[in-house]
Amino acid sequence: MASSISKKSPSIDPVARLEAITLQKPSLNDNRSPEARLREALEGRFQGDESHVVIPLEALRELSSLVFSGVLDLDILVVAQDAGLRVARVGPRGGIEGDLGVAVDLGSTTIVLYLMDLTTGEELARRQYENPQRRHGEDILARILHAAKREGLLELQKEALDTINKGIEDLVTLVGRKSEDIYFASIAGNTTMVHFLLALDPSHICKEPYLPVANRFDLLEARELGLNIHPLGSIYIFPNVGSYFGGDLLAGILASGMHRREEISMLIDVGTNAEVVLGNSMWMVACAGAAGPALESGILTCGMRATQGAIERVRIDPERLEITYKTIGDVPPKGLCGSGIIDLMAEMFVAGLVDPTGKLVPERWPGRVKEIGGEMAFIVATSQETATGSPIYITQSDIKNLIRSKGAMYTILNVVIESVGIGFEDIDKFYVAGAFGNYIDPGRAITIGMLPDVPIERFVGLGNAAGLGAKALLLDRGAIKEIDEITKRITYLEMNVRGDFMSKLTGALFLPHTDRGRFPSVFAKIESLRSLSSH
Repeated sequence: MASSISKKSPSIDPVARLEAITLQKPSLNDNRSPEARLREALEGRFQGDESHVVIPLEALRELSSLVFSGVLDLDILVVAQDAGLRVARVGPRGGIEGDLGVAVDLGSTTIVLYLMDLTTGEELARRQYENPQRRHGEDILARILHAAKREGLLELQKEALDTINKGIEDLVTLVGRKSEDIYFASIAGNTTMVHFLLALDPSHICKEPYLPVANRFDLLEARELGLNIHPLGSIYIFPNVGSYFGGDLLAGILASGMHRREEISMLIDVGTNAEVVLGNSMWMVACAGAAGPALESGILTCGMRATQGAIERVRIDPERLEITYKTIGDVPPKGLCGSGIIDLMAEMFVAGLVDPTGKLVPERWPGRVKEIGGEMAFIVATSQETATGSPIYITQSDIKNLIRSKGAMYTILNVVIESVGIGFEDIDKFYVAGAFGNYIDPGRAITIGMLPDVPIERFVGLGNAAGLGAKALLLDRGAIKEIDEITKRITYLEMNVRGDFMSKLTGALFLPHTDRGRFPSVFAKIESLRSLSSH
């Protein structure tokens, strides 16, 4: 027989937990082994698939040492595995200092880690690091080519692992714990980033028929991968649905809860690619395609990441032609980040500084539209205002790049809804994820024709959805099966081979679109402003 003391918050059901077990003293009348006693106690506690318990050799040695020394009040650290539970550690009652988990958002630009208390569900700390793989190329294709070089794939793996392990050490040091106190890690990344981490050949991801090595990964032991958590801890890698539909988006689905709702929702995650999921609790359609490059740092002339000094908000008074802006950190500006670029483009269009084709209108504000580097540009901040002493501006080429990106974004959304025969008006919630979702003003994105013209209240910013989903999985053992069910429910559309994409894209390469009926609120706003100015 066994007794237990619940130490876990009743509101969570974590993937690793501490179980208090009291074993009866062995005797001639009951001479079962310590292993048999523990197995019976644990299997009697859990139901269904979880009643299967695996006791590794290391844990068995800990168990026998304690029981044969007369220690019968035990703490057993168990972790979820693909079928049942696995004992990760055995200690005397009170001898194991809680149970921690780490959630990892393995992004191509940044890697974010969250340290979680699996007893209370509390986030203890988080850290963000630049992905060192960027030195091999900003875009994923350049890194895939690097992986094909001698030792290139192992180099990419080491860079990702070293960064994650450094993050783990930084996190546990911050809260006065040890990395061995972490018993479970959940990792969400796009398909290629996960292949780099696991040193799996990524070369077929980017060429027809676009095949990853694997879609689903069984739970790993920490020592298999070299992750610096408890050696018998588990690692869950979010699965992928396709070459361009990775575990980061599945984590976003989990974070949004759209798979549990009867109403139709859409999840939009924009980075280098636009990744989109449409559906509800009964069905899901998903796709991904290149749509976000013009929002990335380094693509536009004065573009930068959303860090301190980036212009994140822009307003232009269309009557007085006065420009104001806000930077991250409220410091002198260094460049434009994605949200600032969208704001700027929307404000310029409404103020008549660009026409519907995206062409600059110099005569509208001659003091701000000048020739720089051989082409026309609109100056956002003068050299006297900036931190660098150089002006911040957007060129005619930048505007064209932005229109191509926003046009691709809208077209992807349009292709997805038409694939199931509904309209944007039929969608109850639009979940916007990533840094894009953190900072974007949906109204400005609608103005340029990047997002559909629906009521603003339907847009919900999720922020770092991949990180939120990775955290949520740590606190809910059922989420692993839930993710498996989601992957079975999704119909994936390969945007690279769809013939209707280019035909639909043409109309979206204007501000906001050639079809005025798609953006009634935008044209109503512009006509209202023009009516006021004429008086």
